[in-house]
Amino acid sequence: MPKRTDLRTILIIGSGPIVIGQGCEFDYSGAQACKALKAEGFRIVLVNSNPATIMTDPAFSDRTYIEPITPEAVRKVIEKEARLGTPIDAVLPTLGGQTALNCACELWDQGVFQDNGIEMIGANREVIHRAEDRQTFQTVCESVGLKTPQNKAVKTLADAEAFLEEIGLPAIIRPAFTLGGWGGGVAYNIEEFREIVQRGLSASMIGQVQVDKSLLGWKEYELEVVRDKKDNCVIVCGIENIDAMGVHTGDS
Repeated sequence: MPKRTDLRTILIIGSGPIVIGQGCEFDYSGAQACKALKAEGFRIVLVNSNPATIMTDPAFSDRTYIEPITPEAVRKVIEKEARLGTPIDAVLPTLGGQTALNCACELWDQGVFQDNGIEMIGANREVIHRAEDRQTFQTVCESVGLKTPQNKAVKTLADAEAFLEEIGLPAIIRPAFTLGGWGGGVAYNIEEFREIVQRGLSASMIGQVQVDKSLLGWKEYELEVVRDKKDNCVIVCGIENIDAMGVHTGDS
């Protein structure tokens, strides 16, 4: 893909500290992205709340802000860069994990990027929505003929309980716009189900959880693929998990 010549300054939103629901691999990918983009001649502005990460080393960006990864803090960074005469042209939100994705989505929804002429690159708001909104992602899967477990995206406990009557226990609960199992879980009884659903609704940025029919005990395989907009694909690896479904990939 040819280099973009219409962009000068790119904002990268980091991943912050390593916590549950925010994997450590994003810190490495963000640091590598800073190096690669600088090598291509782009000016890099980095926002990261973790001063201990190598990503915030001065060599990795032209200007580094150690600030909370919140819409308000990032908005102030955008405004400051504009006042300094170095306006941000684009934001790359895909290298800071769920924290960066959610922050970028909120900034877009608030109109901050549009008001400042900032383009979302890597993945725009619509693409993130299609991947992170459970119901929308289910629709995408169905449109290309992929089989999925019986499931339903809900926004209330009452709707979740109504669907549970169809699939029974155990059931898997997964909040939208979360990563690494944050806010979700497997419910084996009605008390656990209600607790996890309510927790998941609170954890989700859009107040949505998906309730799935249990696949516990199934064999789990992964296929890692990198694809660009020209439909060029590279298969990075195929993975067979040692443990059956129900044990997190990171532990299997």
